[in-house]
Amino acid sequence: MAGGKIKKEKPHRGGSGTAASANPHYQGGIPFHKSKGQHILKNPLLIDTIIEKSGIKSTDIILEIGPGTGNLTKKLLKAGKSVIAVELDPRMVLELQRRFQGTAFSNRLKVIQGDVLKCDLPYFDICVANIPYQISSPLTFKLLAHRPLFRCAVIMFQREFAMRLVAKPGDTLYCRLSVNTQLLSRVSHLLKVGRNNFRPPPKVDSFVVRIEPRKPQPSVSFKEWDGLVRICFNRKNKTLGSIFRQKSVLSILEKNYKTLQALQLSQNGSLEDTEIAVDVSTLADTAEDLSMEIDDERDDDDMEVEVGDTRASDFKDKILGLLKRGGFEDKRSSKLSQEDFMHLLSVFNKAGIHFS
Repeated sequence: MAGGKIKKEKPHRGGSGTAASANPHYQGGIPFHKSKGQHILKNPLLIDTIIEKSGIKSTDIILEIGPGTGNLTKKLLKAGKSVIAVELDPRMVLELQRRFQGTAFSNRLKVIQGDVLKCDLPYFDICVANIPYQISSPLTFKLLAHRPLFRCAVIMFQREFAMRLVAKPGDTLYCRLSVNTQLLSRVSHLLKVGRNNFRPPPKVDSFVVRIEPRKPQPSVSFKEWDGLVRICFNRKNKTLGSIFRQKSVLSILEKNYKTLQALQLSQNGSLEDTEIAVDVSTLADTAEDLSMEIDDERDDDDMEVEVGDTRASDFKDKILGLLKRGGFEDKRSSKLSQEDFMHLLSVFNKAGIHFS
């Protein structure tokens, strides 16, 4: 089920039969709650297109998230070996069980009632889903954190979220979400879906997106990576020299620098020994990317390190020197590629500057 923004709804009055006939937001006598992102895909031709573009094999175990009343589920069962459907709404779970009970598909469908963000997901080969839009970011990274890695995910997202997933350096919508998702996967648009293909129709159009995890996964500390990218995209159209002159940024980096130096001395080890284990879920905190990044035009001079503070000034010179030697001082985050961010992180890490 796809969904729009969370919104309170007025309760329906009257019996279920009357409400069902007067309200188009019903299927099989079940009212849909827009506040829960319950927007059922009703166009059978569109469902067939999604199945076709998913590239499902007859041997595939398919994960479906938010199956609703089972319109997509039925086609998935025909295409693959089995379907694992995760559904939060107990009414929908009962409807699914009734719909497929006693059919040839009953032994090939497993329904898990619960919150997909809190469930331990079993093994699956491919994920095909029409999800509530409000869980788009955490779900994307939960899937990318799943092990063993799946082959691909074909998911319906809100139009703007989908455009951010595939945005390239220099695009208006290029952001942390773009960089973090593309670090871990190859992302591509499959098709646009108009809002009138749903019952009830959401307020925005949708895109079906294919997400294919990179194999092998990149060898990088994701907390380090996201720490750097988060700073860089705080004001993505400012130069990196301007961003890294800010007091708040220098304070964080200097604190990390001193902590790691002290830890290195106490353990008589290398900085590599202190790196935090890979944790892809770190990257899921990108909800703020659904609004444009801050890019105010205030003069940042009042946020720079004071000249009289010699110790802080020396650290500032160290940071700016690294940016200059790496050729990054006058570059802007909105134009940096994956390779650029990797190189920038390497420049800092080699000098003992860390972001987690």
